Amino acid sequence: MEKGSPMKEGARNGGQAASISMEPFQETPVNGSKEEECDVSWRFRNKKEKSWRKYRDFRRFRLGVGENCTYKVVHAGGWHSGINARRSRSRISNATKGRPSSPKIAPPVQDEEINDTIPSLGSEMNFRKGKYLYYSRGGDYCKGMNHYLWSLLCGLGEAMYLNRTFVMDLNMCLAATYNPSNKDEEGKDFRYYFDFEHLKEVASIVEEDVFLRGWKKWDRSHKRKLPVRKVVSHKMTPMQLKKDKNTVIWRQFDAPEPENYWYRVCEGQAANYIQRPWHAIWKSKRLMNIVSEISGNLDWDFDAVHVVRGEKAQNKELWPHLNSDTSPEAILAKLKEIIQPWRNLYIATNEPFYNYFDKLRSQYKVHLLDDYKELWGNKSEWYNETMILNNGRPVEFDGYMRVEVDTEVLYRAKTRVETFYNLTNDCKDGINTC
Repeated sequence: MEKGSPMKEGARNGGQAASISMEPFQETPVNGSKEEECDVSWRFRNKKEKSWRKYRDFRRFRLGVGENCTYKVVHAGGWHSGINARRSRSRISNATKGRPSSPKIAPPVQDEEINDTIPSLGSEMNFRKGKYLYYSRGGDYCKGMNHYLWSLLCGLGEAMYLNRTFVMDLNMCLAATYNPSNKDEEGKDFRYYFDFEHLKEVASIVEEDVFLRGWKKWDRSHKRKLPVRKVVSHKMTPMQLKKDKNTVIWRQFDAPEPENYWYRVCEGQAANYIQRPWHAIWKSKRLMNIVSEISGNLDWDFDAVHVVRGEKAQNKELWPHLNSDTSPEAILAKLKEIIQPWRNLYIATNEPFYNYFDKLRSQYKVHLLDDYKELWGNKSEWYNETMILNNGRPVEFDGYMRVEVDTEVLYRAKTRVETFYNLTNDCKDGINTC
């Protein structure tokens, strides 16, 4: 097995070959645990992702002797079976140096392919030459993630339209609906959920604290203060600001709700000029690594069902049949019509009770997100990398992270069964909204 040869033997079924694009070997194979074994590492890209991102697998192969004394692969191991080919990627963060070691916490590990560091502004002169769009915090804070993204992308879109650098606050407040405590939680970091490296590459942004320090430093060391235009109403349109020459356009959102939502800037006539840059938002590579781990453990050959329950199942006025249509008996009856027995079945769900789907185990190999808790447990790469982002403090694997991972695993399934339009005839947004 030569370095540079494609890993066709690693795909033990058509599902894997169809869904991922495998790269040539980048590293020399190493010995396995026995003389006839070989461990190999390579990268791959998932064809169902629109991103260029690559992920890593390492497998163990057993070799035999073929005709003319050539080697051939007689057995290919499963996902991440070639542990000797796994690269050591440990790096201790400054946040954890000098602390007493704990047997419960693994040493921090850094994925060297992720660069979500906060860029500096450079020299004072570079700062002064820049043009910035600064949104102060508005009523969007602690709203749902869809609301947050709709508003954030409005601000980014306006900055692009004005050809300005967007001042971005990486601190987030996660709405109560995503938290086990059922309370809004501040102190979250944008980088827990989204790919900051990609955002830096496709948009001109500066982190808020870095920007404010640069602004303060300039005003302190120069008699002539930084030229600033304060905009107190969303009714001042981006078109009216297009020719503004001030260094900073500072939009302030101090009005009562809903007048203080960022997305109001992009309403009306502005909607014809501002394009929300949806291409700038990718899910966190750290979470996508978990998605690849789950999919890889299922050999990229699985089916999935999305089961929506929770508050919607309890609200019979808006969703009169959802609770009964998503009972284990009803789900099993429907799946028998669509999915072959004993297939790997991943269930993406907001149902909190792990054993709720036990009846499906009589027909399928059932997998739930909680079956993979070790992927975000205190010995995982995700745990250590997010702890570095959080100044050495552990990060909770919260409800929105679960939604992101569930959604992406669901998307990679060969057959997908959805709650609405498959399991139930109820409308997704409530009665009479179909």
